Amino acid sequence: MGERQSDLSELMDDPGVSSEELERALRELEIINRWLGGYRTTRIGMDRLTRRLGSGQPVTVLDIGAGGTDLHAILRFSDRRFEVTALDVNPRVREFAARRGHRSDVVTGSAHALPYPDRSFDIVHASLFLHHCTDFEAIQLLQQAARIARVGVVINDLHRHAFALAGITALTALLSRSPIVRYDSRVSVRRAFTRQDLDTILGRAGIGNATLSWHWAFRWCLWFPVEGSGRDEVEMSDGMEHGMRGRIGNGNGTKGGMAGGIQGGMR
Repeated sequence: MGERQSDLSELMDDPGVSSEELERALRELEIINRWLGGYRTTRIGMDRLTRRLGSGQPVTVLDIGAGGTDLHAILRFSDRRFEVTALDVNPRVREFAARRGHRSDVVTGSAHALPYPDRSFDIVHASLFLHHCTDFEAIQLLQQAARIARVGVVINDLHRHAFALAGITALTALLSRSPIVRYDSRVSVRRAFTRQDLDTILGRAGIGNATLSWHWAFRWCLWFPVEGSGRDEVEMSDGMEHGMRGRIGNGNGTKGGMAGGIQGGMR
């Protein structure tokens, strides 16, 4: 499909869009994300990171560029308890979330100036937001997400591919009643990423332990742990103590580890 067109603009990013048009678009995007793999992709990344946590404590999540998404609804089948802070630059998203009965704590703010100190949340998550960034902004966002997270980061975004563009163009032409969705869905694919794009961005961000996998329909799941800080240290300390007790009592013990790296998916 050629180079990434990160300079294109989407109608949803225009603050002049009416509340009625915005709400119709958010409702349709919720349906698209549910049926075209968006929810599943987020669950995969969240599951990989929450495995690293002990049970019992709620998992705190910062959802960047949340839009109309209710992350609580996406994760409702998990055996974990989540406390979600949903951040979006558009103040009308908060009104939409309140009308829809979302359980997340919705906060108005910019993803490019995150107002949180280091290690504020267990997990930082962003779905369909990274493609709204230039490469430089994407690098900064990943670095800031890694700073804020205690456990790790999950990114769910689109794969730039000719089949993805053709498919979403046909689907929205047939089924969408929102001019925003019909236009923005095509622009989003053009602004999205190939594997090489994401490899380059991760390298420039200094993130070398990320896992990248491809999922239907044309979704990337990118996740990486934040090592040696926050709850990781607590889990490691508990694991070492348990292991030492096992060696003293039983004469043996086990030691686990994690191997990172870019793997799986399609170019």
